[in-house]
Amino acid sequence: MQWLLLGCHGCLTLVVVVSFLCGQWPIFQGTFIQRIHYFITIGAYDYFLRFVMLIFGTKGQNAILSVEHYCCDRPNPILQILYLAIIGGMYFIIIKSSFRYIPGYYLSEVHRYTAFIAVIVGVGLFVLTSFSDPGTVKADNVSAYLSAYPYDNIIFMEKQCSTCKITRPARSKHCSICDRCVARFDHHCGWMNNCIGEKNTRYFMAFLLWHFVLCLYGTVVLALILCGQLKDHKVIYILTAYYGVEDSLYSLFPHVVQWLLISYNTQILVMVFLAVVSLLLAGFFGYHACLCLTNTTTNETFKWKDYISWKKRLNEAKASSAALKGDTFADENVSGREKPPQKRHALFCCTRQKVGEKVGEVIAKKNMYDRGVLRNVFEIIIPFSARRSFLFRKSD
Repeated sequence: MQWLLLGCHGCLTLVVVVSFLCGQWPIFQGTFIQRIHYFITIGAYDYFLRFVMLIFGTKGQNAILSVEHYCCDRPNPILQILYLAIIGGMYFIIIKSSFRYIPGYYLSEVHRYTAFIAVIVGVGLFVLTSFSDPGTVKADNVSAYLSAYPYDNIIFMEKQCSTCKITRPARSKHCSICDRCVARFDHHCGWMNNCIGEKNTRYFMAFLLWHFVLCLYGTVVLALILCGQLKDHKVIYILTAYYGVEDSLYSLFPHVVQWLLISYNTQILVMVFLAVVSLLLAGFFGYHACLCLTNTTTNETFKWKDYISWKKRLNEAKASSAALKGDTFADENVSGREKPPQKRHALFCCTRQKVGEKVGEVIAKKNMYDRGVLRNVFEIIIPFSARRSFLFRKSD
């Protein structure tokens, strides 16, 4: 019964996590995963607002909306405080529950110090990313950014920022939360309370990679502590010699897990939490690493998606129009006898296919900023604004 409840709890947790993080993916379109995602992200909050409106009236609803505006649309340190609470709380729990077993059967005392150093480096990268300039576009550097990032006239065209009153360089965007134009804008990160742009993408990537390694390191250390305790207490020997359990993985596994859950439940909970977070960070880092290797930003990904979607709709409209014109022209040239319906259908399909192929060439994504893997990575590590050539352009 315990195993059944544990399995159900694990499956339910997995479904909720996958629905929240991946519910918008095309593969889940029309499935219960998408519906759960909608309920978590939009539906639940909508029902909550209706409930507040019903109980407290307009004033209560306006109070909730003002809190939402502060949390989602204005710079605030809420997620920064939450990050510090999580990493500080996890480190404190590990110190209290697990440091007593270091040194142990598989771990030396050095891990007491490497854990502290790893946490300090992680917090340092967090502070560096949070308070670094993402690449603010101003009147005194806009000409240099205009030279560094030319317009592709597809997803970026010359236009003026209505708020900053300066020409907006290609790949930049005005962040409504920070109220500034950011060069090579990627996204606004609530955890950092800062934009991720041309200057601090390198710090953001280092932050993600380090915290993935940190969580993975914590998971492995806790796993080795538990293995050491199994060895010190001779659990497997006692199970096989005194309780008659067969010496095989299939027979020993449930008994060992049960003993660990009873004796070291805190360590297991922390270890599972760190393992899940490390997987999420690995996926997030992998996604942003792919963007960096192709010299694309999150903002540009959405722009290309919208552009290609618009082109496809235009393609379909042109194909339908051309097919209709071709079909009408064929009917007008019929002399005295009716054209077989098969040929009319073939003419329709042939015309639509040719137009589709013709327009399809335009739909292809042409990223002029992708200059090869090595140059793309070099641009992240040493952005344009950190180079001498940029300073000369700025002075010009």
